[in-house]
Amino acid sequence: MNLKILLLIAALLIVPEMALAQKKLIKFDNPKINYEGRIAFNDSTACLNWSGSSISMNFKGSEISAILIDADTSNYYNVILDNKVISIIKLDTIKRNYILATGLTNGKHKIQLFKRTEWGKGQSFFYGFETNANTRILPKSKPKKRKIEFFGDSITCGYGIEDETGKDSSTGHFENNYLTYDAITARHFDAQFSCIANSGIGIMVSWFPAIMSDIYDLTDPHNKEAKWDFNKYTPDVVVINLFQNDSWLLNLPKNEQFKKKFGSEKPNEDFIIQSYANFVKSIRIKYPNTSIICALGNMDATKEGSKWPNYIRKAVENLSDKKTYTHFFKYKNTPGHPKVSEQKDMADDLIAFINKNIKW
Repeated sequence: MNLKILLLIAALLIVPEMALAQKKLIKFDNPKINYEGRIAFNDSTACLNWSGSSISMNFKGSEISAILIDADTSNYYNVILDNKVISIIKLDTIKRNYILATGLTNGKHKIQLFKRTEWGKGQSFFYGFETNANTRILPKSKPKKRKIEFFGDSITCGYGIEDETGKDSSTGHFENNYLTYDAITARHFDAQFSCIANSGIGIMVSWFPAIMSDIYDLTDPHNKEAKWDFNKYTPDVVVINLFQNDSWLLNLPKNEQFKKKFGSEKPNEDFIIQSYANFVKSIRIKYPNTSIICALGNMDATKEGSKWPNYIRKAVENLSDKKTYTHFFKYKNTPGHPKVSEQKDMADDLIAFINKNIKW
C-alpha cells in the first residue's frame, strides 16, 4: 500500500475524532432558547435578576453546558434535566463554562437553569449553551397556555427555606424559589411563571428605602430606568402577598425607614387600607382582565388577632372589583421563615383556592 493511501486512511480516521472534540455554541439570543420571567437583554448576554427566572432548551445529544458570569458570588441555580432537579450550581464572578449534564443517552432532552436566589444577591449574565458539534438543537416546547405572576416579599422569594439549623440564614445557599408556594403553584397549573419579589419589602415601608411600587414595574431592579413592558406578559392570575414587613415596621417608630416614611406618627387605618388599595389599582391598570388574588401569610401577619387581613379585606371591598379576591394563608406558628413543608402547605392551599374560584 503506497504512502498516499495510508495518509488518506489516517486522515479519514482523524476527522471524526476532531468533529467529536469540536464544540457548538448556542448563543443566548438563539430563538430556540426559552426564557421565563423578566429578563434583561443586551448585545452579548441575557441578564437574570428576579427569583424564579429561568432558561431552557430542548436538544438531542449526550452533554450540555452553559457559559455564565455573576456580578456577585451569591447566586445559585437549579439544574433541571427532563423536569428533574439534578444539581445546583453557584456562579462565579469569572466567566466560566458550567457543565450541566454529561454522559446522557443520545436522545431528546430538556435542560433548564432556574434562579433560586433573589435579585438582591446580584445579577447573572448568560452567554449561551455549549454542546458537542453533533448535538441537534430542537424546537421550543409548545407555549404554556396559562400565565401567573406573583408580587411578594421574602416568603415568596424562598428566604431561608432550606435552612433547618434554626438560624433562618439569609445566605443564598439556603434560598430556593423553586420550592416556594408560588413556583409550586405555577408548575401545578403548567403556567408560565413570573416572580417579582424582594425580601424585606412592603407596600408602605420596607427595611430599606424602596417599597414595592418603586420596583414592581422594572425589568432590572438595579436600574430605575429599565422599565418593564407590561404588554410582553399578561398573566391570567396575579397573586399579591405583601404587608408582612409593613406589619412589623409600623410598630418600630425608631426604625430609620419608619421615620423617613411617616416621621414620628404611625399612619392610621384609613391610610393603611388606602395604600394597599392603591397598589392593587396599579396592578389592575396594567392588567385590566386579570384575576387578582390579594393574599397574606403564612407568618405572623395572619396570626389570631392580627388586624392585617382585615385591612386587606376592606381595601378589596372598597375597590368593588369582581375579579379581585382575598385569600389568607394559615399562620404557621413556627419560628422564622416558612420551610419546605410549610411552603408546600401554602401551595396546596392556594391551588385549592384557584381551582374553586377562578376559571382560566
